[in-house]
Amino acid sequence: MSLKREKSTAAPEVASIQNDYVRSVERKEKRQMAHKVRLFRRLAVFGLIVLMASIWIGTTIYAQSQTMTEKEQLRAEAQLALKEVEKEQVQLEEQILLLNDDEYLAKLAKKELFVSEHGEIIFTLPEK
Repeated sequence: MSLKREKSTAAPEVASIQNDYVRSVERKEKRQMAHKVRLFRRLAVFGLIVLMASIWIGTTIYAQSQTMTEKEQLRAEAQLALKEVEKEQVQLEEQILLLNDDEYLAKLAKKELFVSEHGEIIFTLPEK
């Protein structure tokens, strides 16, 4: 004979009490559960909207920073080009002043065009 009690596998059927108080408590619990479900849904929708707005703002900021980087690079290149043009302008202004000088024009004509005065012989020496 075994002293152990065997557990019954069948679930005991217990009838619930159906009075006004029990029904009001059940309705209150259902309302609270429905309220929690609605609250969770509202929070989920609000969280999704915040997430989407954050992603949109983040991508916009990233795109603008990329554009700013490109613009800064173009600006730096333009500054370098401006400095080169300014140097060239200074050289051209100096050349204009020299071209207004008759002595410089005579030397330039002798050197470049081999123009000589009457009776003058021009010798050109090779440059090293």
